[in-house]
Amino acid sequence: MTPDRVVQVEVAHGVATLTLDSPANRNALSRAMRAQLRAALDDALRDDAVRVVVLDHTGRVFCSGMDLGEAAGSGSQDQGVREFPDLLEAIWSAPKPVVAVVRGPARAGGVGLLAACDVVVAGSSATFAFSEVRLGLVPAVISAVVLPRMVPHVAHRLMLTGQVFDAEAAATGGLIDLVVPDSDVDGELRAQLVHLTAGAPAALAETKRLLRAGTPDLRFDDLLELSARFFASDEGQEGIASFREKRAARWVPVAD
Repeated sequence: MTPDRVVQVEVAHGVATLTLDSPANRNALSRAMRAQLRAALDDALRDDAVRVVVLDHTGRVFCSGMDLGEAAGSGSQDQGVREFPDLLEAIWSAPKPVVAVVRGPARAGGVGLLAACDVVVAGSSATFAFSEVRLGLVPAVISAVVLPRMVPHVAHRLMLTGQVFDAEAAATGGLIDLVVPDSDVDGELRAQLVHLTAGAPAALAETKRLLRAGTPDLRFDDLLELSARFFASDEGQEGIASFREKRAARWVPVAD
């Protein structure tokens, strides 16, 4: 492990494991996290010895989404998320299978990160939420990879309510593939890797291309503009401020 990095990389037996390793920051998608994850993914995809890429994490949280503290201080209208669509598209269109391992909460952009993967294995205690609307934001960019996975009416409800849902609900709604007891996550991951590495590399790449070809274009340009506009909006700034200050946003009704 390299202490000054937030993404750790290990390559063994044809598998590149990219581990989000910023537990103190709830593995938020900071500039460093996004850049290092993209670089590690590119390296894995260029390495002929790598057959499968695994996205794992340290700490209790898989990924809490964009780093809102960093975004609030960026002074940029797009809040530093311009490269996030490129990262999602790189995972989505990677010629090698990408497996996400979710051992804890995933929120907002973190849900998009796992949704871009081909196979998602989750522990039974993992939870999920499209929390954007509660921060005055829109799950615009991640919708490009989430909506092809999910049952439409389930995605509709969960994106509008922003409520937290468990791993069983995530599986039923199509967001994740496999739910196992927390103690069995590593065993299930190994089983999936056995199956995935049994496929021929070129055949896997072409099969993935075929599967993705049935999905509409990701429309990231339009979606990114929508996302950036809401990050810079009064609601977005209020939502980020309320998150940082650990208070209710102004639009939350006050109980009588």
